[in-house]
Amino acid sequence: GKDQDDVVVPTSGGRYDVHLRTRQRVAVYWEEEVSEVRRCTWFYKGDKDNKFIPYSESFSEELEEAYMIAVTLDEWKKKLESPNREVIILHNPKLMVHYHPVASSDDWVSTPTEQGRPRTVKRGVENIAVEIPSGEPLQIDHLVFVVHGIGPACDIRFRSIVQCVNDFRNVSLSMLQAHFKKAQEQQQVGRVEFLPVNWHSSLHSTGVDVDLERITLPSINRLRHFINDTILDVFFYNSSTYCQTIVDTVASEMNRLHRLFLQRNPQFKGGVSIAGHSLGSLILFDLLTNQKADPEGDEHRTQGSRTTSSTGGIEEVKEILKKLELSEYCDVFEKEKMDRQALFLCTEATLKEMGIPLGPRMKILHYLSSKTEMKVSEPGSPSQHGDGTEDGRNCQYRDIGLGQVSANYPQLDYKPTIFFAFGSPIGMFLTVRGVKRIDPNYSLPTCKGFFNIFHPFDPVAYRIEPMIVPDLEFEPMLLPHHKGRKRMHLELKEGLTRMSVDLKNNLLGSLRVAWQSFTRAPVPALEAGSTEAEAEAEASMEKQPDTKPEEPPAAVKEETPLINVGRLNGGNRIDYVLQEKPIESFNEYLFALQGHLCYWESEDTVLLVLKEIYQTQGITLDQPLPGSQ
Repeated sequence: GKDQDDVVVPTSGGRYDVHLRTRQRVAVYWEEEVSEVRRCTWFYKGDKDNKFIPYSESFSEELEEAYMIAVTLDEWKKKLESPNREVIILHNPKLMVHYHPVASSDDWVSTPTEQGRPRTVKRGVENIAVEIPSGEPLQIDHLVFVVHGIGPACDIRFRSIVQCVNDFRNVSLSMLQAHFKKAQEQQQVGRVEFLPVNWHSSLHSTGVDVDLERITLPSINRLRHFINDTILDVFFYNSSTYCQTIVDTVASEMNRLHRLFLQRNPQFKGGVSIAGHSLGSLILFDLLTNQKADPEGDEHRTQGSRTTSSTGGIEEVKEILKKLELSEYCDVFEKEKMDRQALFLCTEATLKEMGIPLGPRMKILHYLSSKTEMKVSEPGSPSQHGDGTEDGRNCQYRDIGLGQVSANYPQLDYKPTIFFAFGSPIGMFLTVRGVKRIDPNYSLPTCKGFFNIFHPFDPVAYRIEPMIVPDLEFEPMLLPHHKGRKRMHLELKEGLTRMSVDLKNNLLGSLRVAWQSFTRAPVPALEAGSTEAEAEAEASMEKQPDTKPEEPPAAVKEETPLINVGRLNGGNRIDYVLQEKPIESFNEYLFALQGHLCYWESEDTVLLVLKEIYQTQGITLDQPLPGSQ
């Protein structure tokens, strides 16, 4: 009996543990108030929704005892009073009623029949129309950590990151059933686990809120409190002190969750991806750009290939010096055993100590400042260095880490498969930091997939692809609707756009032909020729629009695969735009805030995430969606 009392049962896909002895449900991966669990045997009907509500276990035992005595002795009309002074009367086995407590407690107490409408009392769970969920699939194929943006609330209903990720997970389960049915039947697909990562509470528990309260003006109190709790998170991230707190919290929390997840799911063999919303995506991007390319490989290579790598590094330094026309200093660098990584750690004082004159020092320092730090962190990957593009273009591709807040970016315990950014300001922050272009050869050191997903009216979202291909104007990839077609109002809009273009061109053609025939002299002998000329003019006018058509928004998708957007997403497209809902298209400004907070319940967003995750495992949708890659 004691062993049974101490049993812990994992529920809700392993995210909660139920302690049977204490009757408590405890969250495993995040902090949450402990909730009560009841063993339900007696119920009464609620006021509004007619659902059966369970009594507490102690009172249920009293009711059961009274019921058994009544059945045994066949003595009914038993009257019991609950702890809330609610009256329950057992008339017979099929008729048991529950009355509300008396409104006023005086000597003139009314009888039970005068206390409002009685409610039905029921023993046992038989014939109660309750849908008990069958639970989530036990097999977990992939793990995704989700990092929130500014503030404690993540959607228009002011819900926490935990609640929003719960929605995202629920939508993913329904999308798996709808679009991966064949793979589910063949037991190739289980589910994807999404776990929230909270950094806001750690940041605001540093005591900064007390300091802010001290200097905050007393007027418009609620607005100022809202700004302190949300908008200021952006400024905190741009402060070296609090940026360190944020990146430490995010990285340590993701590593902790990863270790705990593996501990609870030792059979898990899937990959790990990360997703960030709003500012959360920028935090993850900065973390990813500062990861070491192969932390595991470094350990294995330490003894065996130390000499080889250092020799190769010295050769690279010699190549750099040749390029800077400073070959005469190669011996100095070789004597000091300067490899490429050591070179990029050099300061002016170091170079001066080595005996390098002022002119060559300036050249070397200028070269170092114009090179990308991230390329340095991958000495084994020549394509990352982009040496072929350096000549004459050193300043064209600025360091992707340029302008990042000075912080010690921690390392993750795993290599993420894909990085998903929802409503992300990454492009804007990079531009503000001084990064005008991203090298097409650049990819995140440990993560080969990157998707920038945004709603067309999201005021915080910015594109990434134009920073890689600035000379070419092209639309982002239109995310296909999860039901397999473009939203009807968009099709109608495009149809009307095409029709208006055709009408305009035909009208202009007709007007031009009419004007030519009006101004031309009416010579009978030339009538035949003029009709031919008119036909030619009309034909040329009909052809002319084809040479320069007005582009309907994101309508032409045949050309998109030809666009080379670099290696940031393994050569695939990066920017994906959602289709706005019909009601949203009436006024962009009205739905701007909703546009930034819509991703948690967006089936199209979830389906893209699932499609890309399972594609890495060689599993595809039952039916490919039109317009998808």
